[in-house]
Amino acid sequence: LGADRRGVDMGPSAIRVAQLKERLEKLGHDVRDEGDIEVRRPPDYGEFGPSLKYLREIGRVCGRVRERVSEIMAEQRFPLVLGGDHSLAFGSIAGVLAHKPRLGVIWFDAHADLNRAETSPSGNIHGMSLAIALGIGHPLLVSIADGNRVEPSRVAIVGARSIDPGERELIRELGIKAFTMHDIDRLGMARVMEEAIAIASDGTDGIHLSLDLDGLDPEEAPGVGTPVIGGMTYREGHLAMELLHDSGRVVSADVVEVNPIIDTMNKTGKVAVGLVASLLGERIL
Repeated sequence: LGADRRGVDMGPSAIRVAQLKERLEKLGHDVRDEGDIEVRRPPDYGEFGPSLKYLREIGRVCGRVRERVSEIMAEQRFPLVLGGDHSLAFGSIAGVLAHKPRLGVIWFDAHADLNRAETSPSGNIHGMSLAIALGIGHPLLVSIADGNRVEPSRVAIVGARSIDPGERELIRELGIKAFTMHDIDRLGMARVMEEAIAIASDGTDGIHLSLDLDGLDPEEAPGVGTPVIGGMTYREGHLAMELLHDSGRVVSADVVEVNPIIDTMNKTGKVAVGLVASLLGERIL
């Protein structure tokens, strides 16, 4: 619903089919598949219209995501949330914030996801999810975090190359660090990730990784809802995940925007599994 596009609801199944559980168990992890959270499809956009599409159902689902993530955190387990579109991220972040109030966030994405109803060209809530996690957006969505929010100084966006004018203004206003593809080209992925990890680690209780597969180039991950050419390579993505693992700071993660309907032989689902495996300790040697 957050992407207003059919097929993304099958993303978790595509990731499961690509053997995520088996891959992580080979690394020695105790993996529990908690199943899916039901999403109902409303007959129309709802009372807030096309500027905030499906707000109430997205809010309900993200509230449930928050509850489940909080329960998993309380058990001192690592919540890995499979999507689905990126609107789920403010639900999972809210669940982590209940236990890690000084949370750092690394937003791995072609987009900044910092729109609000008044700045969004589409009204799709998946393009507002980081803003909501920062406490900016419709009160019904912001309230899911029970008054908690992520501080802008603890956020690093990595891989951005499609930023709307309103998002650009908010990045400058809040002082959010956004590493664009220009930065990755100029500095290299290793340095970008070292700086991003430093930002998300400074004075924090840990890092939440929100991994949008459209951060990679569409050649690498074609099955995403909003592809943007000129993205990260396969190896740059894996290096980023390996460095995050080496930091020992990641406490939770989302993997989102896998849409098997527009994929090729589940290529994007398989890439998602490979990236998560690198994040959780898989190495070449």
